[in-house]
Amino acid sequence: MEKEITITRLFDASRERVWKAWTDPERLSQWWGPRGVTNPVCEVDPRVGGAVHIVMLAGKELGALAGQRWPMQGTFLEVVEPERLDFENNAVAEDGTVMLEGETTVVLEDMGGKTRLTLTTRAKGMVPQAPQMLEGMEAGWTQSIDKLGELLAH
Repeated sequence: MEKEITITRLFDASRERVWKAWTDPERLSQWWGPRGVTNPVCEVDPRVGGAVHIVMLAGKELGALAGQRWPMQGTFLEVVEPERLDFENNAVAEDGTVMLEGETTVVLEDMGGKTRLTLTTRAKGMVPQAPQMLEGMEAGWTQSIDKLGELLAH
C-alpha cells in the first residue's frame, strides 16, 4: 500500500514567484488540492521543523463527496529558499488518525526567468481505505499543479 509519483512542469514565472505560491498561505490556499476543492484552513510555517496544516473541503461540483473535509498535516524537513522544499504531508482523519503517511519534495530550477518544478511525492497507506486514497493520488496532484500553473499565469 505505497505509491510514488513525480511531476515535472515548466512555468513562465520566476522561481521566486513559484516559491511564494508554495510558502505563502494565501497563495497556497488558492491552488492546493484537486479541482472542486477549497482550503478553509491553510497554515504553513516554511522553516525546518515548521508545521503545515491544510484542510481541503469538497465543493458541490464533486457530487456525493460535497462537504467532505480532507485534512493534511506535516512538518517541513528541509527548506532551501527559493530552491527546495521537503515536507511530510500526512492525510489525517478528523480525529487525527493518520490515514496516509506522505513525504513530498519540491525542487525549483531557474530556467532563465522561467521555473522548472519537479515534485516527487510518496505515500504509504495506514488504514483499510488507503488503496482508494492512493488510487486518486496522481490525479489529485496533477490537478493541483495545473491549478498552480493557472494561478501563476495571472
